[in-house]
Parts: sequence; structure tokens; C-alpha cells
Amino acid sequence: MLAIVGLITILAVLILIMTKKMSPMLTMIAVPIIAALIIGQGKDIGGYITSGIKSVAPTGCMFIFAVLFFGIMSDCGAFERIVNAIIRIIGADPVKICVGTLVITILTHLDGSGATTFLITVPAMLPIYDKLKMDRRVLATIVAMGAGTMNIVPWGGPTIRAATALEVSLAELYNPMIIPQICGVVVCFAFAFMFGVKEKKRLGASLLNVDVNSESKLSEEEQALRRPKLFVFNVVLIVATIVCLVREVLPPAGCFMVALVIAMVVNYPSVDLQRKLVDSHAEAALMMSSVLFAAGVFTGIMSGSGMLQAMAEGLISILPQSIAAHLQLLLGITSMPLSLLFDPDSFYYAVLPVLAATGEAVGIPALAMGRAAILGQITVGFPISPLTPSTFLLTGLSGVDLGDHQKHSFIWLWLISLTILVVALIMGAIPF
Repeated sequence: MLAIVGLITILAVLILIMTKKMSPMLTMIAVPIIAALIIGQGKDIGGYITSGIKSVAPTGCMFIFAVLFFGIMSDCGAFERIVNAIIRIIGADPVKICVGTLVITILTHLDGSGATTFLITVPAMLPIYDKLKMDRRVLATIVAMGAGTMNIVPWGGPTIRAATALEVSLAELYNPMIIPQICGVVVCFAFAFMFGVKEKKRLGASLLNVDVNSESKLSEEEQALRRPKLFVFNVVLIVATIVCLVREVLPPAGCFMVALVIAMVVNYPSVDLQRKLVDSHAEAALMMSSVLFAAGVFTGIMSGSGMLQAMAEGLISILPQSIAAHLQLLLGITSMPLSLLFDPDSFYYAVLPVLAATGEAVGIPALAMGRAAILGQITVGFPISPLTPSTFLLTGLSGVDLGDHQKHSFIWLWLISLTILVVALIMGAIPF
């Protein structure tokens, strides 16, 4: 019963979001609450919601202050001159911009943090996409491809969870996946190049009208907010904030809180203007943070009620014996889509150990099951999963609807995961 209701709940959430029948925020609050009532756990809903909100509170707080900080940096013109300089160097060429987006994403995701990657990459590249009128979904997809593929690294959360759950060393688990992961990165570059070519063709003659040497036309109000004399200071502030974020000098929310205070005091010392600017960016911050907290409600109810655990056990129980001999192949094929159904803890600590034990009973090494899992489950698939808070960071910063992002990115992320699987099979990292 729990497993069936849990599966129906997740499918309902995905369908409502992707078909835009209901907003993501309302969907992720209403649907799991109804599910909890159906399974007779209405009296516990409050505790589940509180637990779920607590789990996403640090990310939600960080998101609010990050949106305000980057908004203020945009108001004072810190990004504008950088964007114009980049476009003057590479020209109005969507191909170079798409490939460059992927390069930046890969480099910024070396620390294995999706939130950090999105906070660095998207605000830097979004103004360029907007100036050339490129599709924001392309930006979100390319960032998702780069971050997802790089998330297989041994210091990333999924790989650490897999090694812990299977009680194996990270080196044993990850090292044979290095070349398959590199091949996945190569495919990312091929897709980024393809997106660039498609955007170049779509935009056509309009790219000829983009004057790479011209400055953006500003309204009088926008011009009044610019602080050209503080450009160097603001760029240093942005870099310092990112360095503090990466080096964990303060918690992420703390980094942006301090940075926002400094940015406000130096650029806009007037209290009335400070209030006006915060109000102007509050809508975006509130809208996406509310979705993030709604996601916390969703995961809190699904985990606390036992629905995710029941789904894990149900998945194991329905596997036909004939499939058990090819379980590693089945897991490898479905690992990316399974990111839409399971959060990382539920999968790696509940599903994977049982799958590994089932595989070992028919001669499949546990390491093979672990490698099959990490080539897609909350690695390549994490940037489209409604069960990971950073997904909402990506869609919020890029201004793309979650359903649109999932529909635009799903097939490309799955193809990358399948490519990694094929190479791993050829190399013997995952036995066939």
C-alpha cells in the first residue's frame, strides 16, 4: 500500500509539474499531504513537514540572499561590463557561448557542489544569453549536463554514499569509472556544440544586429543605479564571495548575507534606496525560495511516512528472477530516470544494498552494482530531480520553469548516462 501510494504520488507530482496543470509550489505541498491522509498518517503530517523544511532551510536561506546579492550586483553594473567584454572577444557566436558555458560548469563543479556550481555559472552566463536572445532552457540544460556528469567524482555525495552503503573503498568503486566519465564529458561537449549550432540557426540574421562593441541601452532609472567608479570593488567582492563559498569560510547563507551587507553599504548607502532595491528583487527571491521549501515538504512527507522506503522494498520484490542475472545492466539503464523517484539517501542506503545483495546471489559483484548506480542516480540525473534542492536553484537562477527544464533536459542527460554505461561495459568496469 505504501509503495503504491508513494509511486502514484511521485508520478502525480511529475505529471502536474511537466504539464503545468498546477504550479510546482502548490503541487509539492498538496499532493504529498493528500497521500499522507490516504495512508492514514494525517496526525503526523506536521512533524514530517517540519523535518522536511529543516532539511532545506540552509539552502533556502542561501538562495534568498544569493538572489538579492546578485540582483544588487546587476543593478550596480558589475556584470554588464564583463558581459560586453566577453561578447567583444568571442563575438555573437552561440556555439562558442554554449561550449564556454560547459567549460565553466565543469571547472566550477570540481568541488562536487551543485549549489556552488549553479551560483557561480548561471548569474555569470545568463546576461550573455539574454543579450543575444538565446534560449534560457539551453543554458539550464548545458549547466545540468556539466554538473551532472562531473557529480560522479569520488568526493561527490552519490559516490561517497554508494561506497559507504556497499562498504567498499572509493578508489575501488570510482577508479574504473574514470574513462567512462571522461567519455561522458566528451558527449557533453558534443551536445553543447549541437545546442550552439541550433541556436545560431534559430537566431539567424538577428545575430547580425548584435553590435559587440555597443553598450546596452539603459533607462534613466537603471543609469542612476550604475556605479562605474566602484566596478573594480564590486568584481573583487564577487570573487571574494565565491572564494569564501568554495573554501567554506562561512556557511553558504552567511557568505551571501555578509556580501549583501557590504554591497549595499558601499554602493547604496541611502536607507530608502536600499529598501527600494530589496523590494525590487524580493519577488524573485520569495517565489523560488517558496518552491524550495515546498520541495522540503514533499521530501519530508515522502521520507517520514515511509513511502520512499516502501518503494525501495517494493522495487526489489517485483523483480523477476530472470532479470536478476542482468540486474547491473537494468540498473545502469534506469539509474538516471530513477533520480526522479528516489532521493539520494533513500536510494543509496535503502535500495542499493538490497540490489547489491540480490546481484551477488547470482554472481554479480557489488562493485558492479555500485558503478551502475553512480553513472546516473543523483549524478547525471540530479539537476532535474525534484528531490534535490539544487535543482530549484538552477531553475530559479536561470528563470526556467521546472517542467520546461525537465522536458528540455531529460533525453540529453539520459543519453549521457547511457554513453557512460556503454563505455563502462566495453571496458569491463561493469560486467555484461
